[in-house]
Amino acid sequence: MNDSALENLDFTSLGAILFVASLVAIMMHRVKLPYSVGLTVAGIGLALLPVQVPMALTPDLIFFVLLPPLVFEAAIQIPWRPFRRELPLLLALVLPGVTLAAAVVAGGMHWLVGWSWLGAAFFGVLIAATDPVAVIATFKTMRVERRLHLLVESESLLNDGVAAVGFAILVSIAAGGSAAPAEIGIELVRNIAGAIAAGAATALPLILIAGRTRDRLVEITLTMLIAYGSFLLAEHFHCSGVLATLTAGLIVGNYGFLGSISEDGRQGVRNHWEFVAFLINSVIFILIGGRETQMPILAVIEAAGTATLLSLAGRAVAVYPVMMAFAKTRLRVPWKYKHVLFWGGLRGALALALALALPASVPERGTIITVAFAVVAFSIFVQGLSIPWVIEKLGLITTSGEADLGSARIAETDRG
Repeated sequence: MNDSALENLDFTSLGAILFVASLVAIMMHRVKLPYSVGLTVAGIGLALLPVQVPMALTPDLIFFVLLPPLVFEAAIQIPWRPFRRELPLLLALVLPGVTLAAAVVAGGMHWLVGWSWLGAAFFGVLIAATDPVAVIATFKTMRVERRLHLLVESESLLNDGVAAVGFAILVSIAAGGSAAPAEIGIELVRNIAGAIAAGAATALPLILIAGRTRDRLVEITLTMLIAYGSFLLAEHFHCSGVLATLTAGLIVGNYGFLGSISEDGRQGVRNHWEFVAFLINSVIFILIGGRETQMPILAVIEAAGTATLLSLAGRAVAVYPVMMAFAKTRLRVPWKYKHVLFWGGLRGALALALALALPASVPERGTIITVAFAVVAFSIFVQGLSIPWVIEKLGLITTSGEADLGSARIAETDRG
């Protein structure tokens, strides 16, 4: 991790951000809108004030400080048995799905906007990374069916990991690496296998150590080490930190909660990570709003509009045809779920981190960053604000006993 990840971290500004985030969360809860939208608006408002918030949204800050806890918190909520049952469908969504989505966007930006193939490919991969924070928050307030919640959250986590791997491969090619399919395939397998190994190698020993104590504060501390340690270990060996932390989170949320972590510690761990996720999402979306005001979006409005339409088309291609292949299997997905997976494929922090991390050798680097911020803004304000209406119109609200993914996690733990 570079020192730049923390050099702009101002604790006075952080306190102000958390105060604003608390007020926004209260207001958004009352009006029943995703708080990520309110946070982004608050970030824009703060950026327009005479007193500026001296915190910059940098790729290092996102990758090494903010992203690992978000991935870990989501992963520990996922119950293994339903996840394993849905895994063939999920892998189809994130392997061919991400490839198809990236190809649609890359081809469109090359032929319609005139970007180089390298720049278009980078943009296609980074914009394929989804971040449905607003959707998950809506699920928790509107109580959708448990399988839909599982599919959206799990697909997003795996999607982010695959997109990050694809981006790393493109960085290697941009630096002069081989673009031959065989070499790319080998690198893909090495990256994914290395990430899974790093996640397991970090989580398993520390979970065993957690089993030697019943002090919930120690147990919480060990999960913090697992979240960041798995990410940093994988990145050290040039593998996907996202996939590593996802693997570690699944291990902690399933194997760890089934015995190694004490009964008192389990609830403490859940409460701690729920707070951490709120804290980090607050910082991310306020900083996104602030950065939006610095982007010359009007100067690239035509490219931004084209990119937004292509990103929606790519998401549609990644969801509908892939799920059609499972129409006659036990994993068939209702059309209502498909619509939510399509429209709920918001873009967020990871897409922006990848955009900001583009190599300087990419000819369209500055334009790509601005267009990425425009697409993210569209997904937050248009898709994020409309997703509650979509869920209600599709009739996907259910009773509390069938809704909460966290209750499935607890029930599975109790059975274990």
